[in-house]
Amino acid sequence: MDFALSDEQTAIFDMAHAFGQQHIAPFARQWEGDGTIPKTLWPEIGALGFGGLYVSEDGGGSGLGRLDATLVFEALSMACPSVAAFLSIHNMCAKMLDSFGDEALKARVLPDILALNTVLSYCLTEPGAGSDAASLTTRATRTNQGYTLNGTKAFISGGGYCDAYVVMARTGADGPKGISTLYVEDGTPGLSFGALEEKMGWRSQPTAQVQFDDCKIPAGNLVGVEGDGFKYAMMGLDGGRLNISACSLGAAQAALTMTLNYMGERRAFGKTIDQFQGLQFRLADMEIELQAARVFLRQAAWKLDTGAPDASKFCAMAKKFVTEAGSKIVDQCLQLHGGYGYLAEYGIEKLVRDLRVHQILEGTNEIMRVIVARHMLANR
Repeated sequence: MDFALSDEQTAIFDMAHAFGQQHIAPFARQWEGDGTIPKTLWPEIGALGFGGLYVSEDGGGSGLGRLDATLVFEALSMACPSVAAFLSIHNMCAKMLDSFGDEALKARVLPDILALNTVLSYCLTEPGAGSDAASLTTRATRTNQGYTLNGTKAFISGGGYCDAYVVMARTGADGPKGISTLYVEDGTPGLSFGALEEKMGWRSQPTAQVQFDDCKIPAGNLVGVEGDGFKYAMMGLDGGRLNISACSLGAAQAALTMTLNYMGERRAFGKTIDQFQGLQFRLADMEIELQAARVFLRQAAWKLDTGAPDASKFCAMAKKFVTEAGSKIVDQCLQLHGGYGYLAEYGIEKLVRDLRVHQILEGTNEIMRVIVARHMLANR
């Protein structure tokens, strides 16, 4: 069993890290204040091949595995987890289109998606359908030309900002088998957006409700087979859970690195505070938890890459463990900074706010426990 990254994987991580430190980290606070990410950033990221990380090479993507992708998101999150998580959402949508879209749809939309000239948004959650996503009520009614789409999606990252929306809508009866996936382009008549949400974290990501009022969707914008949309959405979430875990991991690593440097400079009672054994114990505890989280995440990603039968269970376990570990670590880093950790200029308080939502999205950590328990009971 080899736990080392390959030379190619190390190069992927280093490339993503270098880009993030040069093009994202210096501007992260400004973008948070602005409440948006400059759209000019995305084609620069696309030029690295990060617009279709696990889109097949035949489809024009990078064809990377899920483990490789976690390295990208870990590295970018060391610069800003909000930006990295937004890229993760785009990639989840791109993979769905590559895997299930027909050739005509892919030929039409994938080139710009991979170049990040088209940025994608994922529309599953509704005001009354969060963890119970299969109860969604947004409806796509079949017409001679395609579908008429009506309904509302909530908490949508990129609502009113993105260029296209991958939408889960009901085309049949109640329950998961009545749900299909549609590709809705910005500017479609009847597509509108609510006011931008005021959020605790991820403030550089524009987030809003997405409203569909008699939107006419061409038949060619159906992704895959009618009635299989919920299955596609759930398949995408395994990878999404790994990515959001990687975002927690990268941010926690960045916070710990900043804290180590700060403690070597901050003096109290005649010496630097890194010389106090009680504080050294806290550093050691954070490092232990961080390394455990990294190994757990990469094991889960390896299982998803290899098609292991328990991959979904491990993705859920890793998501629960890593996101909670990340939040705990950045909170402790803030504490070790004292009052300075509470100030925006030190960058720690932003990470505390950004990482909190990771325990909620891509399936709440309570739902992760449900998934794990179901797997355990089914296999006893």
